[in-house]
This record gives sequence, structure tokens and C-alpha cells, in this order.
Amino acid sequence: MPPRYKDPVYRPPSEAMSLLIQVSFSCPYNRCTFCGMYKGHKFGIRPIEEVLEDIETCGQEYGNSVRTVFLPDGNSIFLPTDDLVRICEAIVDAFPGLERITSYGSARFVVKKTAEEWKRLRGAGLSRIHMGIESGDPETLKKVKKGATRETFIEAARLLHEADFEISEYILIGIAGPERSREHAVASATLLNEVRPHFVRLRTWVPVPAAPMYEEYESEEFRLLDPFEALQEMRTLIENLECETLLLTDHVSNFAAINGKIPDDKSDMLAAIEEALKLDRSDFRPDIIRRL
Repeated sequence: MPPRYKDPVYRPPSEAMSLLIQVSFSCPYNRCTFCGMYKGHKFGIRPIEEVLEDIETCGQEYGNSVRTVFLPDGNSIFLPTDDLVRICEAIVDAFPGLERITSYGSARFVVKKTAEEWKRLRGAGLSRIHMGIESGDPETLKKVKKGATRETFIEAARLLHEADFEISEYILIGIAGPERSREHAVASATLLNEVRPHFVRLRTWVPVPAAPMYEEYESEEFRLLDPFEALQEMRTLIENLECETLLLTDHVSNFAAINGKIPDDKSDMLAAIEEALKLDRSDFRPDIIRRL
């Protein structure tokens, strides 16, 4: 019997080959205006005994083939630490070839756990946290109701680094609109330089009807960046990045594939953006992606 799921279930593209063990439903915050993933869905936590049953069943069925496990849904780190430790330990026991256990984790919830709790979770097998910064610009963070500040992100990263976690951070290209594009890009880069994530993953904001910002887009109060503006914003971000990290555009929302190590590949990445800026508008995807 496969693991049991309650829709909707989301995972990062980088977890495409991971076994999904759902431990919670929706998102305990769920007020970001740019996000439509969980709107209309109530947050809840699965009974731990049910989760452990799924792990045991999957261990019996797929035990030797599972290398990575992801714990949906949004902010599963919200669970009590003792429960998360039991779940992670059960996963480690069930899958002999396991290499990684991963979860989403917003900074506002990361900082609610102590340094000792994070070390316990790391010891139990949880090893990578996917965290959405979205923007380093305080004005933009406030406007989109992110529920976290630059200081929150820095403190969250400190806790995770001290516990030896891998940190995967997300930045939203275009989320500040054309008016604050440069401020957003520069502030995001300077924040990332302080956070020092192992991965920086870029996403270009695309309006979806469930997101509160969709109304701003429809009323033309908010204007999307065109492909050239989005690439210029990406260029500014990369120009100001100084921390050692792997930058990836591993998502269909982006207008171009710009990937590489910072700082080693920075010049090549900037050169690739300059080449993309010479393309015709028709060479890029439509402004609206009908199906993500």
C-alpha cells in the first residue's frame, strides 16, 4: 500500500525523486499574498501513528530503493520536535540507503525552535530545509505579508548552520514589480550574503487566481516584469552576490536557465544573461503560464 495523501501536496522540483511522506496539511501561516498553494485549505497535523504506519509500509515495499525523503506539506517543521524526531528516526530505520530527509521551513517557524532542538533533528536525520526568502527588501516583504524580516532570516540561518543543515533559499524574481526591481535585487543579494545558503533557487513570480496578489495583477495595479526586465533583475542579483553558493533556476517560471556556482561561475552566468537579453521577445515563454 502506498503512503496516504491529502490534497494538495507540494514539493520542490529538486525533490522530484524523493519519497513523499506527508506529515501535515497546508501551511500554518498561509497569509503570503503572492502564494496560492494552500489558499482555502486548513492547516492540520497527521496523527503520528498514521505517519509511522506509512513509513513502515513504504520501508517494506521500497526500502532498498529510497535515497531521499521529503516531508510535505508547507512548514512541516511546525510539528512538535519530539514527533519530528520520531518520524525522522523511523525513516532512517526503514530505508538503509537513505541520503537525505528534507522539509519546507519558513524562517518564522525555524526561529521558534531552539538551537538544541535543531541539533536533535539533525541527529535524527533531517538534513535540508527549503526556505522562501522571496525578497531581502523590507518594503517588499511587508507588502506581500511574508511574516518575516531580514533579521528573522539571518537568525534562522544561524540556527540551521550551527546544527549543520543544508539551506536552500528561494528568491522571487519580479515580486517587487518594476518600481522596486533594483532595490529588491540588491537587498536580496546582500541578505543572501549574510545567510550563506548552500543553494539559491530563483523563481519568477507568476500570478495564479488563488493568490491574493492576482487581483492586483488583474486590475493592473501590479505589473509583471517582461522577460528583459526579469533578466535584468536577475543580473543585478547575481552581480551583488558574494557568498559561496549554488544558484539554480530549476523551475518553469523562469525566462532563462542560468545556473552555476557563486563566485566561480559568476562571469559566465552574467555573460549568459547578456546573450539572453539579445533574443527576440517571441523567444521567451508567455507572461502567463497557463499550467505550472
